[in-house]
Order: sequence, then structure tokens, then C-alpha cells
Amino acid sequence: MAALRFVRSVLKSFQAESGLEPRLFGENVRVTAAEPGRVEFEVDIKKEHTNRLNIMHGGTIASMVDLGGSLAVASRGLHATGVSTDLNVTYLNSGGGVGDVLKAVVTCDKFGKTLAYTSISFTNSKGEVAARGSHTKYVALAWRHPENIVEQLSPRKSAASDKTS
Repeated sequence: MAALRFVRSVLKSFQAESGLEPRLFGENVRVTAAEPGRVEFEVDIKKEHTNRLNIMHGGTIASMVDLGGSLAVASRGLHATGVSTDLNVTYLNSGGGVGDVLKAVVTCDKFGKTLAYTSISFTNSKGEVAARGSHTKYVALAWRHPENIVEQLSPRKSAASDKTS
């Protein structure tokens, strides 16, 4: 429960302080589940999320890869989620149209002192994988943020427990 509450608070800070998230997603994005290293979220597709074919715009999905990577890093306890160094998206099926919901599952695959690596999968309202992506974040400076709860969500193993594992 701590991870879900923390990730939702980080999303709210993005919505309050960022230029992109509030304008692009507004109240249409919801974090539905979170645990350390894994987040589920969904977006209600609105007209502003679509292309001229009236289906989810690839740029909107790319922005969701970025947002999802940040939320996955937040699920490990970093309030400041770093900056992007690499972002990749592969489009497989339509994300859907206005009125549909696009669901995402994102994981933090590796979480280090300098870089965090995330991967994400999107499922459309038909249950098809719409897209998948990866996002690498530079997090070295994010470790200093006073609102971090890394030890609570990502406790480090002690030397004693390393010897017994």
C-alpha cells in the first residue's frame, strides 16, 4: 500500500509542476496498482490523444512510456525520478479510439545509483498488446531528494543477509 500511495503522490506532483502531464493527460490518467518495481495505470482516451485517423496517437503513447518509466522509478522510492537518457516504443496494434481505455503495466527492471531501466506494455480495450516500450533514466541526482522513501520501498540487503542468501 505504501508504494501505491507514494506513486500516486508523485503523479500528483507531476500534474502540479510539469508542463506536459497536466495538459496531455489531466485527470484522465489513473494509477490502479503499485508495488516496489511495478506499476499499473490507465488512460481514458480523449480526442486530444488521437491522430487524424481518430485512434491513439503514437506521440501520446511515447509520452506514456516516459510517464510510466518515471512512475516505475517512483515505485522504488525516488520522488525525483531522474531524466531520460533513452526511450523506445514499438507499436503493435491500435491503442484505441475516443472513449476507450488504454492500460499499461510498467516494471523497473534494474535500479541502480546512476541509471534505472524500465519496460512497459500497453493493452487496448480489445485485450490486444497495442505497444511496448523501454525507458532508461539517469537517477544519480534524484537520490538527494528529501521526499524519497527508498529505504521503505527498496531496502538494501545487509551484509549479514547477503551471507545467508
